[in-house]
Amino acid sequence: MDLGGAPPVFSACAELAGDHARVTVTGEVDMATADTMVQTALREPARQLTLDLRAVTFFDSAAIHAVVQLAQRFPGALTVLPSRQVRRVLEISGLGEQGWLDPA
Repeated sequence: MDLGGAPPVFSACAELAGDHARVTVTGEVDMATADTMVQTALREPARQLTLDLRAVTFFDSAAIHAVVQLAQRFPGALTVLPSRQVRRVLEISGLGEQGWLDPA
């Protein structure tokens, strides 16, 4: 009997309110899914982006690269809401003090 269950399935969905897009991501963001996260964020014609990663359970170097791409695409207009795992990975990678990373 496996009580751990399967890893959460990756999903990324976008909501647009005016010129502000909110992309909510769940599951594992890795080499196989990071580009989908970016494409979902860029699909909407937004000037501001909130990337909600609070339900992300795994975050690797491809995911870091994807977030950096989005930070470059939305200079001064990106907010990342990290899960504990995402925050740890960003801190280890030296990105823990970026202005786009929500401090909460």
